[in-house]
Amino acid sequence: MDAAGELFERHRAPLSAAAYRMLGNRADADDVLQEAWLRWSRVDHRSVNDPGAYLFRLVTRQAIDELRRIRARREVQADQDRPDEPPAGPSTGQRPGDEVAAGLLVVMETLAPTERAVFLLHDVFGFSHAEIAVIVGRTERAVQQMAYRARRHVRARRPRFRPTPGDHRATTERFLAAAALGGDLAGYGRACASA
Repeated sequence: MDAAGELFERHRAPLSAAAYRMLGNRADADDVLQEAWLRWSRVDHRSVNDPGAYLFRLVTRQAIDELRRIRARREVQADQDRPDEPPAGPSTGQRPGDEVAAGLLVVMETLAPTERAVFLLHDVFGFSHAEIAVIVGRTERAVQQMAYRARRHVRARRPRFRPTPGDHRATTERFLAAAALGGDLAGYGRACASA
C-alpha cells in the first residue's frame, strides 16, 4: 500500500463515523468513504499540509452531497408514486438537511459560541487545535481543553442555552454553506465564536 493509502486507512474509522453520523445509514456512509478515497487518490498529496483535516473536509462535503442526492431521489420517488396527483408543494417528509439542523440544535443548546466553533471546526471539519487557536484567538492548549469539554457537553445533551428558531436557522444555513465545496470554514468558525 502506498503512503496515500496508508494515510487514508489511518483515518478510516473516524471518517466512517463522521459520515455515518451525518447520513444515519451505514451503506450510504460506505459509499461516501469510497468516493472520498477515489478523490483522495487523485490529489497531489505533497500539497496537503494536514491530511487528516483534508480528509475530514472531503468526507463532510461528500456526505452533504449524498444528503442532497438522497433528497432528490425521495422527491422523484414521491412524484412517481402519485403520478395522477398535482404537485403538493414541498415534501412533508424529513429533508436531508434536517439531520444537520437537528445536530446543530443540540450543539447550540449545549455549547457557548466559542465552544461551538471549536467543536465544529475540530470534530466535524477536522481542523487542528493550532489552526482553531488562530481562528478563535485562544492558545492551542485552551482550544484543546475547550474541545474536550465541548464533547462532554454534547454527549450529555443537557441544554444550557435556548437558541431562537431564527438563530438556529441562520446557524444551519451558515454551516451548510461553509461545508459546501469551497466554503469558508475558518470564517464560519469566527462567526460561531462571535455569535
